[in-house]
Amino acid sequence: MGRHSVSRHLRVEVDAYDEAIRRFIPGYETMLRVAACEIASVEPRHVLDLGGGTGALAEAILLAAPGATVELVDVDPDMLAVARERLDAYPGRADFREASFDDPLPDADAVAASLALHHVPTMDEKRRLFARIHECLRPGGVFVNADATMPAEPEAREPVWRAWAAHLGSCGIPEERAYRHFAEWQEEDTYFPREVEAAAMRAAGFEVGAVWSDGPMVVAVGKRPVAG
Repeated sequence: MGRHSVSRHLRVEVDAYDEAIRRFIPGYETMLRVAACEIASVEPRHVLDLGGGTGALAEAILLAAPGATVELVDVDPDMLAVARERLDAYPGRADFREASFDDPLPDADAVAASLALHHVPTMDEKRRLFARIHECLRPGGVFVNADATMPAEPEAREPVWRAWAAHLGSCGIPEERAYRHFAEWQEEDTYFPREVEAAAMRAAGFEVGAVWSDGPMVVAVGKRPVAG
């Protein structure tokens, strides 16, 4: 993957990201809590946070799993700078690496991603990434992906887009601007059907379940079997 810039992609400054993402994403706070709890359930020592951004998910994990350290991986140095400041309250428990999803993944007890893997543009690339995530996890480890999905059929997509636009509207963003946001985001984002994502995770060797959803947003959990 090339260098991804949040300020260019979302049309917001990095410093404003945490406020803007709550307007853009339905159930954002709950999504982070659910993802962090799933990570904490395996009592990890080392967690890899892919596309760690400003550190919101990493902080939720550090709170939910007090024995864990989190390694944040992101291609955007401006986002990592915000994450460093945010996680300064957790000395010795957060590491930061400017890298892409294509770079080698270190061994981990858990891998997390929040609103990051939709930047992988094709399902073939995503399958390969899921396989590499499975390989880097210890047996019994967990992969938690909190992200946007979209049905394959146009008639099924329409109500999901409407519901997403309604969320933006409840946050003061007019419907016309909401749909312009969607068009802008899709210049770099690809939303696959949740069943396609789940099938790709299973093909990589994961035991898969979806534990939470709100409109297009899903928290999917893949467990690496102890014997696998």
